Amino acid sequence: MSTIPDSIRQEPANAGQIELAISGMTCASCANRIEKRLNKLDGVTASVNYATEKAKVTFGADIGGDDLVAEVEKAGYTANLPQPKNTEHGDGPGDDAAGQGPDELTVLRNRLVMSTVLSVPVIAMAMIPALQFTYWQWLSFAMAAPVLVWAALPFHKAAWANLKHGTATMDTLISMGTIAAFTWSTYALFLGEAGQPGMTHPFELSIARTDGSANIYLEVAAGVTTFILAGRYFEARSKRRAGSALRALLELGAKEVSVLRDGPAGKSEERIAVDALSVGDEFIVRPGEKIATDGVITEGSSAIDGSMLTGESVPVEVVPGDNVTGATVNVGGRLLVRASRVGSDTQLAQMARMVEDAQNGKAQAQRLADRISGIFVPIVIALAAATLGYWLGTGSGAEYAFTAAVAVLIIACPCALGLATPTALLVGTGRGAQLGIIIKGPEVLESTRKVDTIVLDKTGTVTTGRMTLLDVVAAAGEDRTEVLRLAGALENASEHPIAQAVAKGATEETGDLPAVEHFKNLEGLGVQGEIDGHAVMVGRPRLLTDRSQPLPAELERAKADAETEGRTAVAIGWDGAARAILVVADAIKDTSAEAITRFKQLRLTPVLLTGDNETVARSVASQVSIEQVIAEVLPQDKVNVIKRLQDEGKTVAMVGDGVNDAAALAQADLGLAMGTGTDVAIEASDLTLVRGDLRAAADAIRLSRRTLGTIKGNLFWAFAYNVAALPLAAAGLLNPMLAGAAMAFSSVFVVSNSLRLRGFKAANQSAETGTKPTSAGSKPSTVPA
Repeated sequence: MSTIPDSIRQEPANAGQIELAISGMTCASCANRIEKRLNKLDGVTASVNYATEKAKVTFGADIGGDDLVAEVEKAGYTANLPQPKNTEHGDGPGDDAAGQGPDELTVLRNRLVMSTVLSVPVIAMAMIPALQFTYWQWLSFAMAAPVLVWAALPFHKAAWANLKHGTATMDTLISMGTIAAFTWSTYALFLGEAGQPGMTHPFELSIARTDGSANIYLEVAAGVTTFILAGRYFEARSKRRAGSALRALLELGAKEVSVLRDGPAGKSEERIAVDALSVGDEFIVRPGEKIATDGVITEGSSAIDGSMLTGESVPVEVVPGDNVTGATVNVGGRLLVRASRVGSDTQLAQMARMVEDAQNGKAQAQRLADRISGIFVPIVIALAAATLGYWLGTGSGAEYAFTAAVAVLIIACPCALGLATPTALLVGTGRGAQLGIIIKGPEVLESTRKVDTIVLDKTGTVTTGRMTLLDVVAAAGEDRTEVLRLAGALENASEHPIAQAVAKGATEETGDLPAVEHFKNLEGLGVQGEIDGHAVMVGRPRLLTDRSQPLPAELERAKADAETEGRTAVAIGWDGAARAILVVADAIKDTSAEAITRFKQLRLTPVLLTGDNETVARSVASQVSIEQVIAEVLPQDKVNVIKRLQDEGKTVAMVGDGVNDAAALAQADLGLAMGTGTDVAIEASDLTLVRGDLRAAADAIRLSRRTLGTIKGNLFWAFAYNVAALPLAAAGLLNPMLAGAAMAFSSVFVVSNSLRLRGFKAANQSAETGTKPTSAGSKPSTVPA
């Protein structure tokens, strides 16, 4: 019996949820059987995933973890509660390759090698008459016996366990088929003509001999075992590769961190494990080191490479006050960071959790496949018995009837049906995580296919959401640099977003700013102070005109032009005269226009949604080629806009990043949250875009559609295989050995087809687009605030 932690044994009054690691499943019908058994318990809802070998179980207060594990073990399988995950050290989902740890994979490989070495001569002697020396069949028997007894032992053990529980799985079919072939051959060798010298065994690809001579089928018993073992070995390896993206994600975190501790002699540096880090701790990040956890920079400036989390290859410049994410790499100067989130609360841990939840989910099509696989094996056994009876009844001979029945048993493959969705989902979500795209579940994939309209929140989504200094219009005879120097110094003392935009722009252009004396905030109007002996005022133009500092004609024109375009005009004056107009506005992200083009290529109609006035909204829309604009919408009314579009028959996707976008994201048929936004928006969305690049939304929809297409392709071939193969086998047109090879190939094909998703590239990585990531140093396009 598995050991259950006390935290699981002693359940709280409310319902709980745990994830069981299941061992012993060999096909989709196994997963279906465990799922049915768990769901029969009162208050239990379980979903068992064959590809990931996990069971996600929700249970009530009357059920404990030990009850769930016991129920799984009663079904003939084993279940364990995963060890507590340490996302900073790489422990997490997928570490054991979907249940196939290194030891199991090695054992499977050893069985395959031994089976291959012994089976090849057996098959060769059966196929090539020149190799059929005197008593060759006895050598075949001696070589086939270890294959059936030892190499095929896992099939027989599983079949026996199933028999004890009154059920049947794929292993039942394999065990019955190989034992039947071996038993028939043993009978023919010891009691029939096949054991006599000179007996030949002409290999026939289609049907058994009907001339009455005694055939042996040792090559069937050995060959089928080898082919099935080969299929399972490559399937296990492929499943490990499918989960590699998530494992790599979990292994990104730093292992140790240099934290600052207070001591008798002041603060000192101490090296500790990341696990010991607490919220509020300050830690040092040197050039080339990984940032230990999510935090805020308190000292230093640098460039951060976040490509492993966001897929964006260009490092981002950071300064004090900027947020940084754990597992990203400091490629520039020394930083001092204050931890804001640690352990399971970090962005890395949340990404891993969302990806894992998505991988454990089931699409509607997969649930249909599971229902089919649950009744598939009994139907195949009945069909094999009917095939045997039919051919015996028509007088075709026992050997012909026997061969057809064995082929039916062996050709059937519910494994491919069970692997069709989870492997594609495993690879697709893993690849998405590498590109900074988090798909929350299989249901999301269906939504991406139907979406025809994409609503874009303006601020923080199409634009940066940060005010930017766009222009400086100086009066005649005034020096631009002096204007910026004085305006930047005074505004730097203010916390207002517009003031900070002016200060930042001034610093970038002029360098260090002078000191300010006698600073005063004029509520609602601006600020004033003394700089280098000048009495300076910066703020609304009214601030100057009310104090008898009228704007010259050229500044009045600059003010009017800015306001016409919806931008903010900031006036500066000193020593009793107005000197310049500073134009401030929000800025369009460099990649927004390109993203809109990609939405249109995906046959999506973009709609700009904003609370700003019509003039501002139209200005933004024209710069990024959006035709439809919905402006002057209150935050609480955004959800009504989505509903209205849906009432018009549109299937709507919504992209947003703020708290006021959460309801609209939840209402939309497909919600996409920018990872640079709030936790509330991310929680309400279906897809999370880790980087604040709108092109990622187009990539997310493309990847989701590609993953859905792969799932449907897998299911088609899995169904088509069985629909085509079973009638051929029942008609006696398939040699059992070839049936085994075809059955193994079908599972490998489905997994290999899913692995093609690993090659999915973001549009800015694709050679055919001809685009390149934006340089970190480039200036953004500008739009009205």
